[in-house]
Amino acid sequence: MKLYWIKTSKFLKKIFSGYIWDIPNSENKIYLTFDDGPTPEITEWVLEQLKKHQAKATFFCIGKNIKNHLGIFHKIIEEGHAIGNHTNNHLNGWKTTTNDYLENISLCSTEIENQKFETKNQQSQLFRPPYCKIKKTQFKELKKLGYKIIMWDVLSADFDQSITPEKCLENVLQNVQSGSIIIFHDSVKAFKNLEYTLPRSLEILKQRGFNFESIQ
Repeated sequence: MKLYWIKTSKFLKKIFSGYIWDIPNSENKIYLTFDDGPTPEITEWVLEQLKKHQAKATFFCIGKNIKNHLGIFHKIIEEGHAIGNHTNNHLNGWKTTTNDYLENISLCSTEIENQKFETKNQQSQLFRPPYCKIKKTQFKELKKLGYKIIMWDVLSADFDQSITPEKCLENVLQNVQSGSIIIFHDSVKAFKNLEYTLPRSLEILKQRGFNFESIQ
């Protein structure tokens, strides 16, 4: 049984208006995001696809993966993409105390900031909660710290191994509009769907006149 929604409703966006679900604009800008990396080979493949289409994206990285794959993390930054915090250990906020959650986010932030790049990406204040599960208390504390909580307008569902790659592509193409924040995953689990969907999404959406930007 599917326990997620592909297109975020206006009603939900209104109720949780403190979260960033999309970035409305009149320039046909859309925002590709990738969760859970850096992942050897897969993140590098994603970077190659983005470069082919002169597309910029935002990578919500897990702290332990940054530490274990520094070379790939450096490459994301060097190629001009934005970085977001995705906790240090991919924690489920609903199952984690607020203190432990904030401490884990801080560990990821340290991994990001320890990379001595003279770039705006270094001091990232973008945060996406793993599983998009976060308590109200956690949200309030992160807002006090200056974080922007980035959710989504379109979920590709590439992580769902029960759907076909064709369905994954359909999820993206049928729901995207100017300002959409779209979630993909640069992970081993998602790669079967991502490998099919990402190149075709980039090509088709570019033909439709969309511009791929990173989140600032």
